[in-house]
Amino acid sequence: MEYKQSPLPANKAIALVAHDNKKQDLLAWCRKHLDALRHHQLMATGTTGALIERETGLAIHKLISGPLGGDQQVGALITEGKVDMLVFFWDPFEPMPHDPDVKALLRIAAVWNIPVACNQVSADFMVASPCFSTPVERLIPDYAAYMARRAQGN
Repeated sequence: MEYKQSPLPANKAIALVAHDNKKQDLLAWCRKHLDALRHHQLMATGTTGALIERETGLAIHKLISGPLGGDQQVGALITEGKVDMLVFFWDPFEPMPHDPDVKALLRIAAVWNIPVACNQVSADFMVASPCFSTPVERLIPDYAAYMARRAQGN
């Protein structure tokens, strides 16, 4: 796979996702970082987004609920370059019926080289980083080069 440079902007598009048992933890984290989050474009899967928006007043673009395809919707947005960071509070003790979607989402985030926080402490580190509010260079797959090579049979 070939790679190319792709900047993450200073004002980032941040996807917020939480399993049912972690929604209150994500809400508490959003309250703690309200001022920092206001400067970014926020999106979330359905129930999580509605809860955060209602309780914090943050503007949240709400996608569909995770089990109904919201995790895959976030993944698609990552591949389109429309998500710069993922804050995903998942519950390691509670199996979810849509676990394959969750694994796919984490895989896509790794492929497209976006930062991922999976708990309060890693999300705190993200916000505390100077990279949170400044442009950052990253390498992403060069999909056009990949497709051109595949079309030639290589």
